[in-house]
Amino acid sequence: MSTLMRASEVEKRPVVTMDGVDVAQIKDIVYQPGGGQVAGFTLNGRGLFSGPRKDVLGWAAVSALGPDAVMIDSEDVLASPAEAFAGDGSSSRGGHDDVLGSEVLTDTGTNLGKVVDVIIEVSGQNDGQCDVVGYEIQSSEALANNGTKVLIPLPDTLAASGQHLMVPARATEFVRNDLAGFGAAVDEFRSALKGE
Repeated sequence: MSTLMRASEVEKRPVVTMDGVDVAQIKDIVYQPGGGQVAGFTLNGRGLFSGPRKDVLGWAAVSALGPDAVMIDSEDVLASPAEAFAGDGSSSRGGHDDVLGSEVLTDTGTNLGKVVDVIIEVSGQNDGQCDVVGYEIQSSEALANNGTKVLIPLPDTLAASGQHLMVPARATEFVRNDLAGFGAAVDEFRSALKGE
């Protein structure tokens, strides 16, 4: 079973051990190179005057990502960025802020709008994945719903160049207004691309 959520919904969510100890709070999401999967999270301490923590939470150490908290086995799974993100080329700078405000262009050069959030899909637990499957964009006049926020699916791989994110032109056929049917739209879009 998988769940779709906005990346912004995960920020500030508490990190809790299986024993019920509240150890940290999510600060930013760290993406793997290419933006296809979540590598983990940077953390803030808990409490009124707590600032950023030096340790991070790698995705492999997450037991569950639920609507109210991120569950881990124990505080021992928190690690340095070098340990948590070793070998995947991830960067802990900036979370998903790197794509917010970026323009989404089709491969035919049409500007679809600007990114306001990232849509992630959490599948399974423990050895499950957390994938980036779409963007929430403030739509441009190129889409029928100009000026509104819509969800646009992403292919398995994503091209990025400076402040622009490239998607196949077919993505416009699978735009949705809310998360309710968006998972099916992502699956249909990716199937259509594989069939071409």
